[in-house]
Amino acid sequence: MAQLPDHYTYPAILQKTRDCYGVHFPDLPGCIATGATADEASAAAKEGLALHLWGMEQDGAPIPAPSALDAILPQQGDVLCLLDANMFAIRAEMNNRPVKKTLTIPWYLNELAEKQRLNFSQILQSALRERLSV
Repeated sequence: MAQLPDHYTYPAILQKTRDCYGVHFPDLPGCIATGATADEASAAAKEGLALHLWGMEQDGAPIPAPSALDAILPQQGDVLCLLDANMFAIRAEMNNRPVKKTLTIPWYLNELAEKQRLNFSQILQSALRERLSV
């Protein structure tokens, strides 16, 4: 499998509407963000860009090359900018998100562990790390 880049940089278009600011990426249909201010919209767009690209990576979807800036013609009043997605950070966050698991243990182990106020999740994670050598 090819090494995935740690950063992607895509052109984005920032638009002012009557009520807020919006950002969209011409190369990534459906990847949009909004905010009350231009800064909020840009921050939301950077996060949305990273999540959108992470989803494409997970699906094995081809990630399009970013368009050249001079190939994009924004409408009057729109602002063309470049936004960067830090994929290392989003991969780390998404790959460490908690996942709920249901398990079954003998009644007596449950009773003993609860009396000692043991953290089942912590113990299971520790045991899995040890077993998997990670």
